[in-house]
Amino acid sequence: MKTDGAVLTERQQKWFATVRANFEKQTGRPLEAWVEIMKTCPETAHRAQAVWLKSGYCLGQNHAAQILDAVRAEGSPGWDEPAALRATLWKDAGSLAILEAVEAVAAGVEGVMSGQRKGYTAFSRPVQFAAIRPLKGGRALLGLKLEPEVSARLSAAVRKESWSERLSAVVELDDAAAVDGEIARLFAAAAERG
Repeated sequence: MKTDGAVLTERQQKWFATVRANFEKQTGRPLEAWVEIMKTCPETAHRAQAVWLKSGYCLGQNHAAQILDAVRAEGSPGWDEPAALRATLWKDAGSLAILEAVEAVAAGVEGVMSGQRKGYTAFSRPVQFAAIRPLKGGRALLGLKLEPEVSARLSAAVRKESWSERLSAVVELDDAAAVDGEIARLFAAAAERG
C-alpha cells in the first residue's frame, strides 16, 4: 500500500487541479472573495460552516471544502499535512487499532493507495473504493464500493457520508478483531471493482 505522503491518486490530483483552475468560473467569485464572505458566517463548527456555504450559496462539497481550507484556523491541519490530519482524526486508541487492521488488509491488495482526509481515511486504486472513519466508543465505520447484498455483514449506506457516493455498503467495526478474513475478502472485492 502506497502511503509515501501522496494522499491522492494521479487521477484525483488531475481532478483537483481542474477544480482549482476553474474555481472562480464555477463559483462566480475568486477564492479571496469567498474568504471575506466566510467572515460573515455565524457558524463556528467546520461541518456547520460547510452546510452554510452549500445551502446559502449553492456551492458543492468540493468548492465549500476549498473555501474552508483557505480560512481554517491557524494550526489546524490541512490536506497537505496527512500525518497531522490522521493524528487529529484517529485519537481514540480503539478506533486507531481498527484503522491499522484495515491498513494491514490494504497492504495485501496490490496497487492500493491510502489517503488521509479531514473526516476519514480513503483507499483508492485509481478511484476511491473504500473509506473508514472513527465512531464514538472506539469503533469505526468502513464504507465499500460494493452492493450490500454481497455479505450479511454489510448494510446499505443510508447516511450521507463525506466520502464518495460510490461507497454504497457500510459495516460497523467494533474492534480490530472484527477486521477478519471476511472483511479482507470484501475489501479486496471492492478494490477490484474500483
